[in-house]
Amino acid sequence: MRILLNGEPYELNDGQSVADLLARLELTGRRVAVELNLDIVPRSQHTSTFLAEGDRLEVVHAIGGG
Repeated sequence: MRILLNGEPYELNDGQSVADLLARLELTGRRVAVELNLDIVPRSQHTSTFLAEGDRLEVVHAIGGG
């Protein structure tokens, strides 16, 4: 299936959750914000939110600084 990830086409297998994608991107355990089709996905829903063909996903990870 094809989704848009941060504005770029991205291929992944059917039945993948947001948590699966974050694991694939090696972002598990990091502070990230996930927006799916213009809606924020709370961290508590990453494993139960499944992706579908054509979804638009934005993933932003926090970078500390001062």
